[in-house]
Amino acid sequence: MDAVRVALLREVLAGTEWPAATRRFAGALRASVVPRRGGLLLVGTEAYEPWHLAAHLVDEAAWSGLPELAPTLVRHRARPGDPAHLAVGPGRLEAAGRGATLLVVAPERPEEGLLQRVHDARRAGATVLSLDGGDPEVRGLAHEALSVAEGAEVDLDTVQHLVGAAVGENSLPAPRGRRLRDRLSLLADHLTSPPPARW
Repeated sequence: MDAVRVALLREVLAGTEWPAATRRFAGALRASVVPRRGGLLLVGTEAYEPWHLAAHLVDEAAWSGLPELAPTLVRHRARPGDPAHLAVGPGRLEAAGRGATLLVVAPERPEEGLLQRVHDARRAGATVLSLDGGDPEVRGLAHEALSVAEGAEVDLDTVQHLVGAAVGENSLPAPRGRRLRDRLSLLADHLTSPPPARW
């Protein structure tokens, strides 16, 4: 989905929670990946692999100049003969620890093996985020979650488009406060600006 279609979609959804919710989630994703530089792992369920979101994140990583947004797609049925970018299996989650970010996309409840691996990665220090269908166990494992319940104005695919578009935006607020360089820039602007006009 291109930028024009995303803008139209946001316009259609104006007045609902979704534009702000997807931007907030995208900001959390960006904030968890960019400062840590520990890698982004993207995993779905056995029945649903988030190919489309992976492609969006790769594009946004290139366009925004933030290569750390490009995910490693973890596949449930990866085979040794697959190309390198498609050959990463669920065992990769076992190596996820401090500094890694794990994004789980689960339209339905994942199998127990995946839930256990996500739980273990979280215990090892990975940041876990989820785009999900509202399963309480998935939400409980996530540091940040965005759920799309059945009957919502949008579906999970639409939410993935909105998150993918928002994650590379320059206007995302920095959730951890301003960096020193930003504060110094503001101070320099303040000190060098002319005094306000008095009438």
